[in-house]
Amino acid sequence: MVNPEPRTPLTMTMNASKPAALAATPLAALSQMAPAATSPTVEQLVAHIQNTNDSIRGPAWQNAGPAGAPAVKPLAGLMTHKDFEIARAAKRGLWKIVRHAGRPGAQAEAESVERELIPLLASTPHTVRREVLWMLSEIGTDRAVEPMAVLLADKDSREDARCSLMRIPGPKAVAALKTAFGAAPEDFKHALAHALRVRGETVAGYPTRKRVPTKQTSVKQPTS
Repeated sequence: MVNPEPRTPLTMTMNASKPAALAATPLAALSQMAPAATSPTVEQLVAHIQNTNDSIRGPAWQNAGPAGAPAVKPLAGLMTHKDFEIARAAKRGLWKIVRHAGRPGAQAEAESVERELIPLLASTPHTVRREVLWMLSEIGTDRAVEPMAVLLADKDSREDARCSLMRIPGPKAVAALKTAFGAAPEDFKHALAHALRVRGETVAGYPTRKRVPTKQTSVKQPTS
């Protein structure tokens, strides 16, 4: 057993001075030292993320995870804010929500967040859709497959959609990739064939482009 530190005259003096120091501490400072009784509301979170003071904006997005599904659409709306730092903070906050919802044992929370993310695939700019696709790749289920697969026909979003669908478990995602492969333009078939092979499917032709030489090379022989 470790003996406690002896109470020296110095420590006794310091302990005796603590009440006086606390009494002299301003009430506002004490309120900041005390833990918050409740989490901020979605409205407060959105307001803090839009604050130009990084000491307010930073903690807001860093602690956004528990805000959950109600904060998904408001934060997605801020991801195209004209202020780059606010847009980035909103994106980071939304990722915090997704990863918080994806923790073990939070299936109902993940489902709620997924349901809020899915409509964003059809109603947001490309930069937001791309992030949402990858977010769904982490917590998405069969429910998200069809809305994600629609973007396989969108030239701006198809590569992100393909890679994200590769991460969705289950046969429905594989079936969506197969359907897209049959209708895809030639320049996208190689990528879809690779995705299907990763998921254990056999695809004739269309080898992975990484294995196909794209440039003829030659070795120059040294002159004697």
